[in-house]
Amino acid sequence: NGSLRNLIGRYRLDKDHETISFRLTLRPPSVELTTHFPIEIQTVTGKNFRSAASLCLNLSIEERLRHAYTKDGSLDFHVNQGLANLAFAGVEVNMVLFAKSVLRQTNAEASNTFSRWMGSLYLSSLMGAFLSDSYLGRYLTCVTFQAFSIIGLLGLSFATQSFLLRPHGCGKIGQLCDPHSPAETAIFYISIYLFALGIGAPEPALATFGADQFDEEDPKEKKSKTSFYSYFYIALNLGCLFSETVLVYAENMGYWVLGFWICAGCDILAFSSLLSGTLRYRHFKPSGNPLSRFSQVIVASLRKINLEMPTNGGGLFEVHVREYEANGTRRILHTNDFKFLDRAAIMTSADITTNEDQNPNQWRLCTVTQVEEVKCVLRLLPVWLCTILSSMAYIQMLSLFVEQGAAMNTGVSNFQIPPASMTAFDIVSTTAFILLYDKLIVPLYLKVAKRRPKTPSELQRVGIGLAIATVAMIIAGIVEQRRLKYASFGGEETSSLSIFWQTPQYVLLGVSEAFVYVAQMEFFASQIPNGLKSLGIALSMSSTAIGTYVCSMILSVVMVLTTKNGKPGWVPPNLNDGHLDRFFFLSATVTAMNLGVFVVCARRYKSISLQKQEGESAAGVQ
Repeated sequence: NGSLRNLIGRYRLDKDHETISFRLTLRPPSVELTTHFPIEIQTVTGKNFRSAASLCLNLSIEERLRHAYTKDGSLDFHVNQGLANLAFAGVEVNMVLFAKSVLRQTNAEASNTFSRWMGSLYLSSLMGAFLSDSYLGRYLTCVTFQAFSIIGLLGLSFATQSFLLRPHGCGKIGQLCDPHSPAETAIFYISIYLFALGIGAPEPALATFGADQFDEEDPKEKKSKTSFYSYFYIALNLGCLFSETVLVYAENMGYWVLGFWICAGCDILAFSSLLSGTLRYRHFKPSGNPLSRFSQVIVASLRKINLEMPTNGGGLFEVHVREYEANGTRRILHTNDFKFLDRAAIMTSADITTNEDQNPNQWRLCTVTQVEEVKCVLRLLPVWLCTILSSMAYIQMLSLFVEQGAAMNTGVSNFQIPPASMTAFDIVSTTAFILLYDKLIVPLYLKVAKRRPKTPSELQRVGIGLAIATVAMIIAGIVEQRRLKYASFGGEETSSLSIFWQTPQYVLLGVSEAFVYVAQMEFFASQIPNGLKSLGIALSMSSTAIGTYVCSMILSVVMVLTTKNGKPGWVPPNLNDGHLDRFFFLSATVTAMNLGVFVVCARRYKSISLQKQEGESAAGVQ
């Protein structure tokens, strides 16, 4: 019940049947505490015993428990997220230049290396979400995989210091290192993919675990929970800001070893920040293997394929709401779509057990809530597929935008601007827009509008972000055309056009991120059952993962088609010989087409329908 969902209650009934002592133990891995509370109740017989005792316990000590054990630990998560992403961005933001200067890769090869690495990072979030919701729990998932990220960064730092930067002083822009042996290259790839696993796998569990620290029954905490994902994304961006301004400059000057060791130190501090709040966190028991629960619904519905469907879901099997409350979940109301799955909840004579305490065989009979969980995931799939291509523009910002900036005039007086540091405009615009959205932009919008419309929903905000991303890619193509106009064609990959011409495309993509990623995270977290929240965040992140692979595939196909008959292609080693602008325009076209399909899917989407907790509480009191 509310903040008591974390607790295991063991009660002892006195001989006079007038008082009950409850032994309360916090779930591991948190600290254990045992206390006895005498509680006066009037009805303690039969089926009323548990509900009456639970109600009295809730009314008597809930405030004391909330004050003692459910403090908001979101600051630990924001600090962890900021430091971990500082370490991540220190590797990510200059990986393309590292691949070109240290590993001697071409522009297209370096872009594909980066895309595959980013794709693996985001794809690992699915594995982390599965383990989090099924077996390990959110806390252990975060702790275990963040240890992997530290191991990967230490390996990368050691390899760079020991043998990757040869001869001494190489690795700067225009100064290639010597070729490396297969073993040395293998150590590099093992290190960065271990790091990717350690960053990507705990990400959905960390976001969900942070949201778990807010009690939805408390009005103040419920309001704070709605803004948690926004500030979580702000912490991510602020952590990246230092890397993309200070570290990126050091790495461009060839100080890769210093940059990677700083990243490793920040990752260790992030890990320590997460551990420091262990005794304050709320912990929820894993809900079980979602694949097995989904399979049970499919198998049970196929076994009863010849049964007649009930009208409007009448007579379908469901357990009492208190069984869901005990596990910290909520009952899902029946919906009329995907009706063929409802057969899994039809009770037949073969499903009835003589022992009332024995649960039915879930491979033959499922609850309405279990069936609706499968329906929720099926309804999300079309929207999820549309979000895959939405990441195409953002991946290019971290790869091709950097390569474009490296071929421009980066000088301001006597100072050379690192091309990757231009992503600071993206971070600042994203952070500023998120901070101003609720406090300034929405109130101003409501004030200017003649009537009081509703604020944009999550799906509407994603659509707005995709439209802005399309405009950003068009502007990037126009900037590339202008860069080529002032390019030098003497064999050098340079242009007299200032790198600050990239500012509009970075700012627009930052605003687009603020719309898309925060709304996407909120949407998937809200439209997935409580026991599968990490899976919802992972779906959001995995769409980015698959999007990076799609982007890499599109780039590879474009290079195959445009390099025929000896032509240099659209993205050649020297950008002055190619047509990067055409690839940007192609990306804008793909994003616009994706937006059209997304609008159709969003208009047809039906939201999850959860039973209200207020109604359940009232019924319990009566």
